[in-house]
Amino acid sequence: MKLSDLQTKKIISVLSGRNLGSIIDIDIREDGTIESLLIEQGKNFFSLNRDGETRIFWGDISKIGEDVILVKKD
Repeated sequence: MKLSDLQTKKIISVLSGRNLGSIIDIDIREDGTIESLLIEQGKNFFSLNRDGETRIFWGDISKIGEDVILVKKD
């Protein structure tokens, strides 16, 4: 799977059902395994500013589906 394939998927919290944002980058360990995904959260409706970035650790991923990535984070 390519990074570009991951970037097209929605990141959904299994705890709240919320869309957490989209993948903008990944952290890779020296041994080549993925440590975490860097998520850019959506724009705030009122200010149109970015809310920031969130790190999703590989261990927090429940399932990678065809269209979504389910994570155990809220």
